Amino acid sequence: MRPAAQLTSLDQLYRQAGIETAKGSKSFYLATRFFPPDLARSAHAVYWFCRYTDDLADECPDLEQGRRDLEEWADALVAAYKTGTAHHPVLTAFLDAVYRHDIPIEYAYELIEGMRMDLANSRFATFAELRLFCYRVASVVGLMMCAVIGFEHGADCERAIPHAIDLGIAMQLTNILRDIGEDLDRGRIYLPQDELDGFGYSEANLVEHRRDELFRELMRFQISRARTYYETGNHGIALLNRRGRFAVKLASDVYQGILATIESSDYDVFERRAVVSRGRKCWITARNMALPVVRHVAARMASRGH
Repeated sequence: MRPAAQLTSLDQLYRQAGIETAKGSKSFYLATRFFPPDLARSAHAVYWFCRYTDDLADECPDLEQGRRDLEEWADALVAAYKTGTAHHPVLTAFLDAVYRHDIPIEYAYELIEGMRMDLANSRFATFAELRLFCYRVASVVGLMMCAVIGFEHGADCERAIPHAIDLGIAMQLTNILRDIGEDLDRGRIYLPQDELDGFGYSEANLVEHRRDELFRELMRFQISRARTYYETGNHGIALLNRRGRFAVKLASDVYQGILATIESSDYDVFERRAVVSRGRKCWITARNMALPVVRHVAARMASRGH
């Protein structure tokens, strides 16, 4: 049962969640503009919680402070969920969305565990380790969004989960490739160490920003794997409720555009940040809006024997 809350207060918090979403992720905010208003509000509340949790790890002055902040945040989440009363604006909006959409609270705990993992590791030995990290910091966000959007049929939930996990991994891998230079400045390398070794490209080469053919081969491999996860992840979009499918497909396509931007820059992830331009986003949006019409016309023509 959802605990009682003052509607005016919640309205203000949801508006703030929308503001924070627009500031934190232009691509995600663009996608949520194609949600019905009730879904957009909840999506913004989920994003605000995830962004705030991520910032506790990313913006901490030192590791010990970051660990303490995460522990306090985890305790506040547990207490709020148990009592139905939150004393933090982010938690108040998030828990309202949790109760409205029956979002499993375990996903929020997994996200916090992912941030603990980020604080504990500045390197990842293998892709298996990195994949677990990606699941905790990104896939669980997608799983929460699945609960917000809902499914076309009740039985689709279990079928959709593996695809949502893969789409989250694809997006986090994209973030990692885009932010290689920025992460180096923070002393962090997310590319698996055994894969660096396998391509004959050392950590020292990475620190030197060496963009040679070995690096290009490494990046081609990383981008190819991310695209494989997008392909499997996108198979789950058709299982979502119709009210939310378009926004998820749009977010996926925009994020895949980051990979294309990296390629077109000749893999320069050191001196520039790969972004999808506003014009490109408009084109992706228009293409996705037109595709159903094109398919419908093609089907009509085929049925008439044209």
